[in-house]
Amino acid sequence: MTGLGGGLVLHYRRGWGKSSSRHGYPKEPFFGNCIWKMPSRRFADGEVVMGRWPGSVLYYEVQVTGYNDVSHLYTVKYKDGTELALKESDIKTQSSFKHRKSQSSSSSPSRRSSSRSRSRSPGRPAKGRRRSSSQSRESKDEKKKTIQETNLALLKSGENNTRRYNGEPDSTERNDTSCIILEQKLKPDMEIERVLEQYNLRPRKEEKKKEEMYSEKKIFETIKTIEKPSRKTEELEFGGRIGTFMLMFFLPATVFYLLLICKQDDPSLLNFPPPLPALESLWDPRVFGVFLLWFFLQALFYLLPIGKVVEGLPLSNGRKLHYRINGFYAFILTAAAIGTLLYFEFELHYLYDHFMQFAVSAAAFSLVLSIYLYIRSLKAPEEELAPGGNSGYFVYDFFTGHELNPRIGSFDLKYFCELRPGLIGWVVINLAMLLAEMKIHNLSVPSLSMILVNSFQLLYVVDALWNEEAILTTMDITHDGFGFMLAFGDLVWVPFVYSLQAFYLVGHPTAISWPVAAAITVLNGIGYYIFRSANSQKNNFRRNPADPKLAYLKFIPTATGKGLLVTGWWGFVRHPNYLGDIIMALAWSLPCGFNHILPYFYVIYFICLLVHREARDEHHCKQKYGLAWERYCQRVPYRIFPYIY
Repeated sequence: MTGLGGGLVLHYRRGWGKSSSRHGYPKEPFFGNCIWKMPSRRFADGEVVMGRWPGSVLYYEVQVTGYNDVSHLYTVKYKDGTELALKESDIKTQSSFKHRKSQSSSSSPSRRSSSRSRSRSPGRPAKGRRRSSSQSRESKDEKKKTIQETNLALLKSGENNTRRYNGEPDSTERNDTSCIILEQKLKPDMEIERVLEQYNLRPRKEEKKKEEMYSEKKIFETIKTIEKPSRKTEELEFGGRIGTFMLMFFLPATVFYLLLICKQDDPSLLNFPPPLPALESLWDPRVFGVFLLWFFLQALFYLLPIGKVVEGLPLSNGRKLHYRINGFYAFILTAAAIGTLLYFEFELHYLYDHFMQFAVSAAAFSLVLSIYLYIRSLKAPEEELAPGGNSGYFVYDFFTGHELNPRIGSFDLKYFCELRPGLIGWVVINLAMLLAEMKIHNLSVPSLSMILVNSFQLLYVVDALWNEEAILTTMDITHDGFGFMLAFGDLVWVPFVYSLQAFYLVGHPTAISWPVAAAITVLNGIGYYIFRSANSQKNNFRRNPADPKLAYLKFIPTATGKGLLVTGWWGFVRHPNYLGDIIMALAWSLPCGFNHILPYFYVIYFICLLVHREARDEHHCKQKYGLAWERYCQRVPYRIFPYIY
């Protein structure tokens, strides 16, 4: 069944003419009758059928739970709880499978011989007929053997993964019908071959060609065939169209509000609204030029042929993108460039003096970049669109990102912005705040509070760049498109909000004692250890679950072939990396004292962000893993905070 424009469906029917001999056999065969008709629903809600697993040739028992009249897709539920949308061509009736089994088992050699004897051409010699019969049996045996070997190979990896899990039963019910999968996929062509064999309507050379096609080409093409799933975004996040529209104004307003409040003598959040500067003072072409210079300098470092090239996770079409891992080298080159500027007595506190103007320039640039990204995404193929940003609503797709991995040649825009301009820029801004503090307060050395904030956040950035490859498995790269949300977040929110503690200490110095500094350092070390070790476990397991070094890890196998870790940090809470992140965020704010809540905005925001992201993960994983995720939640009941949440 092939879908065509206008909702019409072309049925290609192979059959025989109505006229027949007195024995019931057709006189003249005909093929290729094309019938046009409107599509109709074939399977009803609640009906138990056999559904093909996306990306494979295996059929499993499923129950139909719904049907979309627009996309003509069936919603089916597998026995492990997984729900997917399948095309009608990917669904078979159970009776067709049972009929196939019974037909093959009930056909006796004598019946097949009798049938062949009745259909022999009278002009063909008996010797040739015997040879043809022998060749046909050998051909069928070869096909059967090939099918069995292929199914064995398909099931081997899944069985190995299941055996690695200790103490958890694994469902084997999906393997029951695997031996007839390829037979079902090849059923139309095999039926024609049977008829042609029966009536000897082709020469032997053509018959031999047909056998080779089955044994060498058709089977393996069928194995590699991957149906393109529907990528339409049905569930909208962030409040849908209205929520995303409001966020596009709320996020920039929040950044500017925080920066204006932080400049006041009394940086209380209750002082609303803060004194607003003149609009013309917010824009400086020279500042915008400096920002562009910074952005394109980082782009140049990204393009340098240094660092290894690695593959990302497989996309929906099976393709893997290549990424150059050189973020740490870019950081070293940036440090050398900044050191050179300081050597020639360039006043880096220029950033502090024009901090608001830099934020406005970054926001303007991120908006222009978002517009460009959305326009180019309109021409992107459907398989390159983001699964969460293909709703068909302009505002929503513009905010969340319509295209998953926008690239200019080999230059990946999302991957570049994720770590380079904003994250490295965060460290440069912190250094500028440190120098501004020394100049404004006439200090020969920075304050202890400023040193702690700079050191903690420098460690965080260097760790991210050193473990750059790990970002390829995050939701930002694998699921979220590149639109206003990530563009503004990477280029504006990260460098100008995450540096809020250092910006605060310039105008509101806070003295802390060495014992307090030591306690805060220990707290940051604990958070960093949890964060890094948890992420390392996850990333190493995702990359190579069969690694002997990870043999001690237990996991729950899922229907997708992946495993859910239930030991190590991931057996403690479901998101131990979030727990470590929050502990570090608290350590970054403590050096600012307790006079104002403004320095703790980052902690409050970060908890809200990670709780929201955890909810997104929960919803996504429940749909993806079904019953396996429920079992995982029973084993690991706490989400982020042990014994609390």
